[in-house]
Amino acid sequence: MSLAAVILAAGKGTRMKSDLPKVLHKICGLPMVCHVLKAAREAGSDRVILVAGFGGDLVEQETRGRAEVVFQHEQLGTAHALQQAAPILQDFAGDILVLCGDTPLVTADTLKRVVSAHRESGAQATVLTAVLDSPAGYGRVIRDNRGRVHRIVEEKDAAPEDLAVGEINTGIYCFKSRGLFETLGLVRPDNVQGEYYLPDVIGRYVGEDRVVTAVQVADPVEIMGINDRCQMALARAALAARINRQLMLSGVTITDPSAVYIDVGVTIGRDTVIYPGTIIEGDTVIGRGCSIGPFTQLVSARLGDNVAVRQSVIEDSDIGSNCVIGPYSYIRPGCVLDGQVKVGDFVELKKVKIGYGTKVPHLSYVGDAVLGRDVNVGAGTITCNYDGKKKWTTIIEDNAFIGSNANLVAPVRVGAGAVVGAGSTITKDVPDGALGVARDKQKNIPGWSGRKGRKGE
Repeated sequence: MSLAAVILAAGKGTRMKSDLPKVLHKICGLPMVCHVLKAAREAGSDRVILVAGFGGDLVEQETRGRAEVVFQHEQLGTAHALQQAAPILQDFAGDILVLCGDTPLVTADTLKRVVSAHRESGAQATVLTAVLDSPAGYGRVIRDNRGRVHRIVEEKDAAPEDLAVGEINTGIYCFKSRGLFETLGLVRPDNVQGEYYLPDVIGRYVGEDRVVTAVQVADPVEIMGINDRCQMALARAALAARINRQLMLSGVTITDPSAVYIDVGVTIGRDTVIYPGTIIEGDTVIGRGCSIGPFTQLVSARLGDNVAVRQSVIEDSDIGSNCVIGPYSYIRPGCVLDGQVKVGDFVELKKVKIGYGTKVPHLSYVGDAVLGRDVNVGAGTITCNYDGKKKWTTIIEDNAFIGSNANLVAPVRVGAGAVVGAGSTITKDVPDGALGVARDKQKNIPGWSGRKGRKGE
């Protein structure tokens, strides 16, 4: 049987105090609504419809190609929001999951349980519930004397005896599509808020003696809704713990999981060790046997096996196996390092290709350059790649040796096996095997210290 999902994501999220729609705030690398969308797809949803409102154009742009977007221009309640999907799903024959765009911790496994129970029971509607020690803020699920769902009451409309109930409505449902939108059209805003409540559909189904079932979530943290940045931080911590646990169970060592922050979608090979203070973001892929951190940030980086990175930043670059990076290196986007490359302390690389076994040990800037194999770059070397209007390329070929404090003014080529003398400013090509020296002769002025006097005397 077909399954569609409707994600309700129209709210502004006033308590977020943000110009960005609440559902686009990122948690572990993904906007929260994209976590929900991902879970819906993994649960088997053939179609995903997203109901957007505040900042709808931004939401549509973020989810383009992954969801069909409809708009709720006036936020008149959850039933009204779901009704916006009617033109798309009116002729849909199957089951419809209704999800909340601000519950990024819900898992595909839980949604599968809801759908499975819904279909096995033949229910018209199935509600995902949770039992909370502190249910304040949630609608309560009221059962009859046979334990079946009798009604759902919003907290602001609840009587004292209803408020004493600990089982809450998570806002996640599975409905048979047949008759759903007709019933939504009968819902009236007869409540304190004057809104069209989706739980009123449950009351109508019960009144018509249709089967309504409930599935209780195994871990209540999954249904945590986010209304402000404090709750967002709690959700981030819960999701980070889940990510770290999965990685550790797959063979990755994380020495202090509370001090490591890894995005959804990051891939890390077995026997890699992640040290505290490390942030791994985007589409980063790390090979086997690596050592990452402490205090390192990787953003959409791709690392081979047995790479060591300490106190460094790598962005959108490819690092070959057996490379050593840091401490305090900054590898900017567009770099490609072959195997066995050493990039040492206080080195910045930008849009460079570096061959096997080459060393850039310390205190250098190398940008817009191609370095061959087994090149040695001395301390303080700079590729002068920008003339004020255009970027130019420096080429350093295999086995070249660049002395300390050299300036290579691009466009320039240093040939294979060539040597650049320390302190040189190279403006012309250095042929293969040649020595390039470009500096003034040293002058010594006798008696200088006696003439000027010594500092402090």
